Amino acid sequence: MAVLSSYLKQFPSDQNITLLSSLFCFFIIALFLIKLRHGRRTTKSSNFINLPPSPPKLPFIGNLHQLGSLPHHSFRSLSQKYGPIMFLQLGQSPTVVLSSPEFASEVMKTHDLAFADRPQGTAPKILLYGCTDVGFAPYGEMWREKKKVCVNELLSLKRVQSFKEIREEEAGELVKKIRDEAECVNLSELLITTSNDIVCKCVFGGKFNTEGNRRMGELARKVMINIQAFCVGDYFPSLGWVDVVCGRVSKLKALFGELDEFFDQIIEEHRMGLKKKKKDDDDADRKSFVDILLHLQENGMLDYEFTQDDLKSIIMDMFIGGSDTTSTTLEWAMTELAKHPAKMKKAQEEVRRIVGSKSKVDENDISEMKYLKCIIKETLRFHPPTPLVAPRVARSTVQLSGYTIPAKTTVYINAWAIQMDPAIWEKPEEFWPERFEENDVDFKGLDFRFTPFGSGRRGCPGMIFGVYSVECMLANLLYWFDWKIPTSVQEIEMGEIFGLTVSRKVPLRLQPIPYSFGS
Repeated sequence: MAVLSSYLKQFPSDQNITLLSSLFCFFIIALFLIKLRHGRRTTKSSNFINLPPSPPKLPFIGNLHQLGSLPHHSFRSLSQKYGPIMFLQLGQSPTVVLSSPEFASEVMKTHDLAFADRPQGTAPKILLYGCTDVGFAPYGEMWREKKKVCVNELLSLKRVQSFKEIREEEAGELVKKIRDEAECVNLSELLITTSNDIVCKCVFGGKFNTEGNRRMGELARKVMINIQAFCVGDYFPSLGWVDVVCGRVSKLKALFGELDEFFDQIIEEHRMGLKKKKKDDDDADRKSFVDILLHLQENGMLDYEFTQDDLKSIIMDMFIGGSDTTSTTLEWAMTELAKHPAKMKKAQEEVRRIVGSKSKVDENDISEMKYLKCIIKETLRFHPPTPLVAPRVARSTVQLSGYTIPAKTTVYINAWAIQMDPAIWEKPEEFWPERFEENDVDFKGLDFRFTPFGSGRRGCPGMIFGVYSVECMLANLLYWFDWKIPTSVQEIEMGEIFGLTVSRKVPLRLQPIPYSFGS
């Protein structure tokens, strides 16, 4: 029961009862099935292949009890004992965890095609249109077409740069909201709302009222958390009915239904709008993502015929991926800067020196903010939004440094463990942006010591979009305000909630002090 209590901490309180019931049912059934399986479940082929090192397993559940509420922490602890490549039996799911840049390079570069599939669990299948989105779809022609549309039409450097005015406008709105707030602001909530506003304007062409924006931000974060939520059927396919009986599936479907209905309404509104106005290719840079997708669909510019669900699956990726990863990165950046006032002061001096007396922070100035970029890199090293970056599934049996990875094995690359490895990074447990002042490592996934966005075919296509938004918002926060930890807070809570992104467990509350430029 201690293991269960620890595991439940990763879920919102209103889900704990349902999850506990689900797990209780699962373990009761497990007791009956253990006798039938005779404890050890060893495949015939295991006598002839060299699997990676593995921790001792329990009957039936294997290593599932060692997963913990923060799997990236659990995997790191195990890898420190069993090595940088490790085989785990999570229920009936064979799993390999990699915790070194060398093995990460083998999977995301050398054998990228062999590991080009993604695991398709219960939650992704429900929330992501049967895993037909870019993030979780199986590798194939349809996935390549959708990825091409995202990279070339929606998330290219030119397209992202065209949204400069949107980012600057929403960053300005964020500053205004902070000025209007009380002495202590819930910065987490404001960052989620602003990130969501930027995405809504880029994806949908506009944002909603205050309550609508707050609700959409909440839904985006719920999706990110629930995509990785524990489902019995993911580890024991024959027991998938337990998720139905205990209400997990119905809750996921309710969450999906709320977003799906919204997307249908948005697409119809845009479809009608496009019919009313004359098509103008010169206006392409000012179209929303939805307009672009509909334009490509209706003018036969796609190699495959995209259905309504295909369109919505791409919109879902843009919506949830673009907002939550941005706000999560900003939350952790401001958390660390609040804990390290000297580093915050150094960043503020740089931003204020470069921006000068301008009435707003111009994105064109950000390219000169070297220390600001170091802070963002260090945040992504210390608090990667997706610490188990780009989980893969072996499409065929693969040999990695003499070890055999059987087909259909799930492979996790523990980017957080790699980025916290003292053999690779000096003082890894310290938030130290200066490490990047003389280190030209970038986000692009070419250096496997630092891969917060993944690499290869399944690398994150929204990397540029996310980084631009983080830079713009962080520069504004540092330019316009000094920040202090409220006197009522003895120490900033650093607890995490594990999902597809790892966000703060407790909202970040800080005291903003408007900066006096005349002083």
